Amino acid sequence: MVRPAKPAANSFRASRGKLSEPQRLQKVLALSGLGSRRDMEALIESGRVTVNGQRATLGMTITGEEVVRIDGRPARLQTEPQLPRVLLYHKQEGEIVSQDDPEKRASVFDKLPHIRGAKWVSVGRLDINTSGLMIFTTSGELANRLMHPRYEVEREYAVRVMGQLTEGQLLQLTNGIELEDGVANFDAIQDKGGEGSNHWYQVILREGRNREVRRLFEAVGLMVSRLMRVRFGPVTLPSRLKRGQMLALEDKEVRQLLEWAELEVPRVPQRQMTAREKEQVGRPFTPKSKAVSAKPQAVEAKPKPQRKAGWAKAHNPATQQRRSDRNRGRG
Repeated sequence: MVRPAKPAANSFRASRGKLSEPQRLQKVLALSGLGSRRDMEALIESGRVTVNGQRATLGMTITGEEVVRIDGRPARLQTEPQLPRVLLYHKQEGEIVSQDDPEKRASVFDKLPHIRGAKWVSVGRLDINTSGLMIFTTSGELANRLMHPRYEVEREYAVRVMGQLTEGQLLQLTNGIELEDGVANFDAIQDKGGEGSNHWYQVILREGRNREVRRLFEAVGLMVSRLMRVRFGPVTLPSRLKRGQMLALEDKEVRQLLEWAELEVPRVPQRQMTAREKEQVGRPFTPKSKAVSAKPQAVEAKPKPQRKAGWAKAHNPATQQRRSDRNRGRG
């Protein structure tokens, strides 16, 4: 699993507390679990963040005593570092990694458990036809450390192709191939064998370009028939985590991940978890998709039957009472 040692954001209440030293606004917002640092930079540049009533600027520092608002609502800043939450998910084919899809397709975000005072950040993306390891965390700093190109974190994939690579093709894929967005290559390729026309390879690369693995194989004339991510940095897809299941990392595993990323490891006690959260830690579970409530269709009202002339007079209570009295007198 973890190899040792090496916006919903606009609904938070304000929480004031002085930082040990002034820090950049986007870093504090990311540490507060409101998204990755890139997300926070984009939020600030869009003008949706204010500090003490003034529009925030990228790169400004705060002490933690300011009133920070997002979309006009106070943001709860995290002045004391807390241990973030980390979830592993075995993504299935047919799911997208997006929170906003006009086509309303199944999304991995539909299955994430609700958390208060924080936001789930996905570490990298997988296209709709790719399965395997997805990492979600409440730490924008951790997500940034895993994803940012300058850190060159390894991604490992199991690839099934139609056919088999020749020695020349192997050299091309490791030395580099010119793609539309620049030269790309695999750091390593390992032959895993196969049967018939299907052949498996294990590949490692240090980038996260769109469909990069598929495009590299297509560049040498081979079509990928199945693609699965099995490792991201120090985190390996656990064999017990089946498709469609999630797994919450234990505290010690989260600390190992922070140490590997060379981030501050909080020493403060972990927050109290609910009974359900305790059950989910270290144990695979199948998440339930958030139900989309369909609007009830309006029921067409049946037209009222046309009443004959004199109906209201005949059904008047006084008229009915007189008729009843006459009937009793005849008896």
